[in-house]
Amino acid sequence: MKPAPFEYHRPTSVAEAASLLEAHGDAELLAGNQSLGIVMANRLATPDHLIDLNAVEDLDYVEERDGEIAVGAMTTHRTIERSALLADRLPMLPEAAEQIAGPSVRNRGTLGGSVGEADPAGNYPAALLALDADLELVSEDDSRTVAIADYFIAYMFTELRENEIIAAATVPTDPFPTERTGMAFLELKPAAQTWPTVSAASAIRVDDPDAADPKVEEARLALANAADVPLRVEEAEDALEGEPLSEETLDAAADAATAAARPEDEMHADSDFKEEVAGEYARRSLSTSYERATNN
Repeated sequence: MKPAPFEYHRPTSVAEAASLLEAHGDAELLAGNQSLGIVMANRLATPDHLIDLNAVEDLDYVEERDGEIAVGAMTTHRTIERSALLADRLPMLPEAAEQIAGPSVRNRGTLGGSVGEADPAGNYPAALLALDADLELVSEDDSRTVAIADYFIAYMFTELRENEIIAAATVPTDPFPTERTGMAFLELKPAAQTWPTVSAASAIRVDDPDAADPKVEEARLALANAADVPLRVEEAEDALEGEPLSEETLDAAADAATAAARPEDEMHADSDFKEEVAGEYARRSLSTSYERATNN
């Protein structure tokens, strides 16, 4: 099947793209085209206008600002995977990017496309939730910042308005001093080109990495594909904070992750199995983050 006829637009600036979106209320935005083309080919989406963002160079960047790292929406998975700045300051993002499908997908797919699609199994939604990121959203006449925690409302339904474009994700860096912070993004995935069964994104900051038993000063944990939206597990974080990591605190965190998970059955993994995986991958991810935090 082929897509229904549509008018193609290729703006070169954010302002032009926002103006086109305002003028054509039924338009779809095209980023890396890893999902939309398939949906349109099956005529599950039949927009009259398609706005291709691939010539908008202003949305393609990774940069450090005052107290935060900003990643433009059209930054590809490959760029994120290979960014030296991200590897040094927010290594969770390159680790999440390198586990997305194969090279052809990573060469084309973008952070903004993934966040816009809002699939709860996606890597960036969980990673950005664990990092407490903000999203910069722009329209023809306005711009606003939305906390990622408020962005995901229900299954593939978000706070993004019909006339808005995702411009960037920003992550504050003060909570993550590199010399005493570790991060990890782990996922159970049966094959490279499939969605993960469950993923666990975590960050841990310790008080003193040179101490005999460094205490967990702050913990972050978010799960992907464990509910109808990316899932932050604050009960697991509370179980770790203020104590050195131990089997007892890890058990408590894993139990909290299992209890918080509300996954749907899938062909190769029923909900009971996915709840078990949520706990086990929470444990592995948090343990890896702690190890990295204490070995910087």
